[in-house]
Amino acid sequence: MSSLRLAMLIMLILACQVLPLMADCQTPGFSSTELLELRANGFEVENDVTRNALAVALAACTGEPDPAIRDGVAFEGLSTWLRAGALSPETLSTLRVELGEQLGNIGDSAGDANGFRQPFAALILSEVVRTDRVEPVFTTEQRAELVEIAAAYLASVNDYRGFSETDGWRHGVAHGADLVLQLVLNPNINAEQIMVLMDAVARQVSPPDAVFYIYGEPARLARAVFYAYIRGVVGQTYWANWFQGVSSPTPLESWSDAFSTQAGLAKRHNSLAFLSAMYLTASGWNDSGAPELSEMLELVIQAIING
Repeated sequence: MSSLRLAMLIMLILACQVLPLMADCQTPGFSSTELLELRANGFEVENDVTRNALAVALAACTGEPDPAIRDGVAFEGLSTWLRAGALSPETLSTLRVELGEQLGNIGDSAGDANGFRQPFAALILSEVVRTDRVEPVFTTEQRAELVEIAAAYLASVNDYRGFSETDGWRHGVAHGADLVLQLVLNPNINAEQIMVLMDAVARQVSPPDAVFYIYGEPARLARAVFYAYIRGVVGQTYWANWFQGVSSPTPLESWSDAFSTQAGLAKRHNSLAFLSAMYLTASGWNDSGAPELSEMLELVIQAIING
């Protein structure tokens, strides 16, 4: 290799290492290097005004291509501050609106060409929703809107990419399930709203076409269903029909038909993975002797038998 070509290669490598943040991920006062230093220091920002302003700015970094910023700083930083109660009610409200709008733009592929924005908006919004579960800050109407947004998003996910060693995570189904989990855990979410969320989960237990879950999605979906069930506010008839639905071979005539196509094999794989995760989760809690857990196990076992 000539010295000129070597020099050009070195310059290209260095340029890639100092690429600026994407246009809509603007963090005034913090370069990408400083953001990474902030992460290394545990996201300690003593000034309340600076911390809250940066939190709002980071909500726009959900589509940032660099996983070190998108996941390592935007998600981890916001999660750290939210769980520490370090953000103001005004900031919580802004995050709820901003992230909700990102999730509400279903089908906006032009604004999310890389497929990062909505999955990470869902993940961060789950942390925002958690704060309202721990200490209520949202209104009944705002929670109802969050339920609608979460259900519509999860049901609409059709990008099933998980982890990439170069791009990091997308994980739309799992992140959507995390948002649903935080909502169903909230005692201010009623039975009707839980059923709306569970109907969205059912849509993703075994997605259409030859999609094989390999990134832990069934366990994340199962966790949301488990906690919705043990809330005890949804009737047993609904749950019996719900589990019967997720164990149904439809649109196949029978489960024996699953072995003749990739889509059929994927459906069987995903359905059994979900039901197995449900069984393990319920079994782990059944030591408490609660009758509702025994009833859940019966539904799950029957669904596995049917599959």
